Amino acid sequence: MEINVILTEGFEKWLNTLEYAPSTVYLSTRYVDDFFFYLKSRNFTTLEEVTPETIHDYHACLQTRGNKRRSGGLSPNYITSNVNALKRFNRYLQVTGRGTLEITLQTPADKNTPKTILDRQEIKALYRVTDNTGLGYRDRAMLGIYYGCGLRRSEGTALDVKDILFKEGLVYVRAGKGCKQRYVPMTGKVKDDLWDYVFLIRGKIKSRCRSKEEALFLSERGKRLGGNQVLTRIRYLAGRAGISKTVGIHNLRHSVASHLLQSGLTLEEVSRFLGHSSLESTQIYTHLSVETNQKED
Repeated sequence: MEINVILTEGFEKWLNTLEYAPSTVYLSTRYVDDFFFYLKSRNFTTLEEVTPETIHDYHACLQTRGNKRRSGGLSPNYITSNVNALKRFNRYLQVTGRGTLEITLQTPADKNTPKTILDRQEIKALYRVTDNTGLGYRDRAMLGIYYGCGLRRSEGTALDVKDILFKEGLVYVRAGKGCKQRYVPMTGKVKDDLWDYVFLIRGKIKSRCRSKEEALFLSERGKRLGGNQVLTRIRYLAGRAGISKTVGIHNLRHSVASHLLQSGLTLEEVSRFLGHSSLESTQIYTHLSVETNQKED
């Protein structure tokens, strides 16, 4: 793979789509650019020429390089951040099929640790522990909204029943981040689970409680379900499923983003699905783990 600006541009889009913080995106691409400058100064033209020894030599160079802003050398934190940026870049190369860098350097843990991602088997386990009670139907509908449609916590709780467009197979998100609206497609399973909940369970709750609430997700008292109530239920399901990871609402969003990328969707397609305003303005919430993909294989 030729060393050029296209690689860093692609890396930047990948980081943005996977919702790294703007500061992390800026510094990571800057550090990779510095690494490319180092390689070109030593007449490297492709990434295939880079060996573990090359990375070690670059690390040694950083340790002896002067600080441009003040006297002395680069701080250990700066050097560690630089190497961690190369590790992120390597993950980008691997998951996009652009090659790999063999990095054997041992550094302190990356402060930008990936968010928890559930693999597909763990998602299936969440569905398996739902039952055929009213709560079970609602559980499957919630999993459909937060995993199947990748909605944010507040987006899901703000949904009204009229926002589920069964005929079109879409969920209308009226209250997205930044007051932006969008339509999110439903898979057949998500549509079926929402249909069952709306027409078999939700109406009974409204009738029993004499509720006029238009919210999609209702509590047993006929009130709009709050974010903390949804979180409590998701964690209850995770406990029943024997999932040892810390599971929250946003983990489901992280997970579907990861799975869509692993399934071959482009960064732009995933970005639109998640409701990002642009590839450049997204913030850190998710991270694609290569190990997750390898584990499922």
